[in-house]
Amino acid sequence: HTNVSTKAMREEGGLDIIKTAIYKLGAKHSEHIAMYGTGNELRLTGKHETASIDQFSFGVANRGASVRIGRDTEAEGKGYFEDRRPSSNCDPYIVSGKIMSTIMEDVEVPEIAPLNKEEA
Repeated sequence: HTNVSTKAMREEGGLDIIKTAIYKLGAKHSEHIAMYGTGNELRLTGKHETASIDQFSFGVANRGASVRIGRDTEAEGKGYFEDRRPSSNCDPYIVSGKIMSTIMEDVEVPEIAPLNKEEA
């Protein structure tokens, strides 16, 4: 997994910036999966607190989502998020670079509804 934050995400109003970053990651889900290590098709099954490799999702305190926002981040309205898709054999420099290039793009993306924990 990879924890992600920028200075703006850790400041007041950061939760909105976090959600926008997550929407951007969702729009490029397949691109990210291709760079997130080998064997993810065996691990990201949608079972055992993993998301499905085929569908992007996010949720608060939801380990069954692709990206998780912690309860403390939601409560404080600022903080960080966790991309739960990278495997243990990924190259952390490639993953970090891909995440940052995606979330820093100046593009419009649709909102994604959060995944209900009971649905995971």
